[in-house]
Amino acid sequence: MRLMNAGNYHSNYQQKKKLINDWYHKYSDDIYKFIFFMTRDSQLAEDMLQETFLKAFTHLNSFNGDNEKAWLFRIARNAALDSVRKKKPLTNLLDNLPLLKSNDPSPEQVAEFSDLEATIYSVLSKMKRAHREVIILRKLKDFSTKDAALVLGWSEAKVKTTLTRALKFLRKQLEKEGVRDETV
Repeated sequence: MRLMNAGNYHSNYQQKKKLINDWYHKYSDDIYKFIFFMTRDSQLAEDMLQETFLKAFTHLNSFNGDNEKAWLFRIARNAALDSVRKKKPLTNLLDNLPLLKSNDPSPEQVAEFSDLEATIYSVLSKMKRAHREVIILRKLKDFSTKDAALVLGWSEAKVKTTLTRALKFLRKQLEKEGVRDETV
């Protein structure tokens, strides 16, 4: 094993820091929206965004160099899922009872998105997590099938099948909301 002198360590640290900073400026908005769609909590999404880039910095040596965007989204997805799992069972139950807590976004959250995005968000919040994730990645974030499969840990075939089913459900729900858009 080669020992690294202090100068090399500092140089390597600065390179990692610059790379993560560049990625932050390039992907942070998309990752924030992805986490927000998953958690429906703007403060939690901000916290998970920060955690995503801290984990990326800490584990940069495990990055294989293929696709930084997919790698960062996978870290974000795992952080968001871990956060949801850590909630107490009673909290999860209360969060999912429509009579006790609305799934509709707050006015502050709606202002962050266009009207169509707000409607899509509302419908997405009612979908199964797997359907919601694949639509966000493939349609809202323009991930390729291959990259979405990397983020989700699925096969490309599962991404395609799940997306087809999810889009069918999404179209039906959007029609109920009065949205008629052939691009969906």
